[in-house]
Amino acid sequence: MKIKIVIVLGPTAVGKSELALELAQSVDGEIVNADSKQVYRYMDIGTGKPSRGDRERVRHHLIDIVNPDDEFNAALYRRLATESIEQIQKRGKNVVVCGGTGLYLKALTHGLFVGPGQDSEMRRNLDLEIDKKGLAATYQRLIEIDPTVVSSIHPNDRQRIIRALEVFHCTGKPLSLWQREHAFQDEPFEVLKIGLLRGRAELYDLINQRGEQMVRDGLLDEVRGLVSRGFALALKPLRSVGYRQMGEVIQGAKDLDIAIEEMKQETRRLAKRQLTWFRRDAEIRWYHPENGQGEIVAAVQEFLGGGSVTVNERRQRT
Repeated sequence: MKIKIVIVLGPTAVGKSELALELAQSVDGEIVNADSKQVYRYMDIGTGKPSRGDRERVRHHLIDIVNPDDEFNAALYRRLATESIEQIQKRGKNVVVCGGTGLYLKALTHGLFVGPGQDSEMRRNLDLEIDKKGLAATYQRLIEIDPTVVSSIHPNDRQRIIRALEVFHCTGKPLSLWQREHAFQDEPFEVLKIGLLRGRAELYDLINQRGEQMVRDGLLDEVRGLVSRGFALALKPLRSVGYRQMGEVIQGAKDLDIAIEEMKQETRRLAKRQLTWFRRDAEIRWYHPENGQGEIVAAVQEFLGGGSVTVNERRQRT
């Protein structure tokens, strides 16, 4: 029989971590991270990483496992997450996967696209093109070649832009066509996908509040600490939302107030991209994280076989 896993997903700041923690406690479970930035050490505030107290309440996996200058990708995530899930199952615990990185979740639940091998000369040429013309111009070329795939590739994701162009130039077929024909056919787990959704105004307000709180909590000093450890601001993890803006403040390129507003704006755009990705998945059951909590608990317990203590019951006991 396939291992059953519950996935809590949705856009940034929607309330995934809080609900996953409650669910894991209610069903005697452990949490497997599916956020592409929380895997990195020393990046705590800007990634919304669960607190040490939360990690003591419920065991978490795939948090703080690599340094910011280490290579990490969907294939490695799938292998490590699968290993964690199997270990959790052997301990007789239930599995709650939590995160908003759509590609990682798709790789975990449906396998990975295995495309043509890398072409080192092609990659060098694409690197030179980006250095000469800029990443935005190369991204625009990708849009003209493969308008479908860019919905899942951020304009600042140099590595994935290069890979998409490499696949096209080496095979004559766009990456999105390769994915439709060959990718994501494996289904190793029995899955319940719980999607969290709020109204746009409500979500954007939460995003703005969280961005300001991150700065109050010391995000700027966190980035300074990363630099003092020898991690370059040009590293991919440090080019992500929040870290990039604080890095520009450290470099003197932006005032803090302007950087905070840009961070909020970029986070709102990230949330929009995440929702675009997830809305294509018909397997997801959507709920408001607060108004639908009772329905979520009931759905999870039914999926896992019942007999678990509800969130409200646990709160009353404590």
